[in-house]
Amino acid sequence: MDSQRFRPLLDAPGPFVSIYFDDSHDTHDAEEQLALKWRAVREELEQQGADESVVSEIERAVTDLRPPVGRSGRAVVASSAGVLINEHLVRPPAATIVRVSELPYLVPILEVGYAQGNYVLAVVDHAGADLTVRNNGKLSSETVDGGGYPVHKAAGAENAGYGDPQLRTDEAARKNMRAVADRITELVDKTEADVVFVVGEVRSRSDLVSELPERVAQRTEELQVGARHSGHDFGEVQDAIESAFTKRQLAVLDNAAQRFTAEVGRDSGLAAEGLGPVCSALRQGAVETLIVGEIGDATVVADEGLTTVAPNADVLSEQGAAPDKTLRADEALPLFAIQVGASLLRTDERIAPADGIAAVLRYAPTLH
Repeated sequence: MDSQRFRPLLDAPGPFVSIYFDDSHDTHDAEEQLALKWRAVREELEQQGADESVVSEIERAVTDLRPPVGRSGRAVVASSAGVLINEHLVRPPAATIVRVSELPYLVPILEVGYAQGNYVLAVVDHAGADLTVRNNGKLSSETVDGGGYPVHKAAGAENAGYGDPQLRTDEAARKNMRAVADRITELVDKTEADVVFVVGEVRSRSDLVSELPERVAQRTEELQVGARHSGHDFGEVQDAIESAFTKRQLAVLDNAAQRFTAEVGRDSGLAAEGLGPVCSALRQGAVETLIVGEIGDATVVADEGLTTVAPNADVLSEQGAAPDKTLRADEALPLFAIQVGASLLRTDERIAPADGIAAVLRYAPTLH
């Protein structure tokens, strides 16, 4: 997962409240169930000493976010700066998680969060397209009408001398496809969209893709979930989009696992595992991808300004820094990875690194 979207957390003051709970909306009494769950979360926050103003901000965020469709989880991270993360998860967490600590806890988002980047969804036919854009978590919609008519040849014979009606309809359709392609290209450039999803009947999809610039066409994925104005369920489209992003996420995890295994096997220095080597690589800014496994309750040590990290106070002192904070490793290491611009991955059975933590590196640092 790209860590850029977490960078605002670096400037927010602690302590942080991190909450993960079942936010499903699949029963007739879903609203009442949400109220009960929030009450339990609120009681836990009070027991852990969360500031009342922060709790009130979280409560507003929980109730204001549009309910999900079906099974879902919720992630909320907040501090005195306000609610910093408030989003649905692909599925509910195995159990409710409530933490009040110096640093935010992000691992559950890596495990069950949406791995969706920016995208453009085009529901297209030869008359135009309905476009939906996801940009930094926000959705917007618009319709593109290329102005080309007619796009269907009239039934029955036409008088001679008026030209071939098929040629006129084909040119009108091409005009519309060019207008849609131009707008999609503008949106991709503006939002740096990772993918363009295309919905429509087969010829409309293929004609649109053929009009796109190669750099945009390469990131296009066709979804076979109906056609424009066919009455298809938008929820079905969203399911297809989520499935596509899940496949991409699994491909990323497969690639990271293969790279990590290969680099460890050849002893290239481009992989690290265990608290000591990973902390060393983070200190040197060498981590390209942080791979988080089962860290448990392990801790690390950092200086007062959170500029460097080590597995224990002795190692930190050797680096010329004064040990000031003892932090949970599952909170601190992802945050230090965000500082150096590394990607974040939650591993499964593909990798079982020492101490539950590993990294693929940009270069081979000096590992202490």
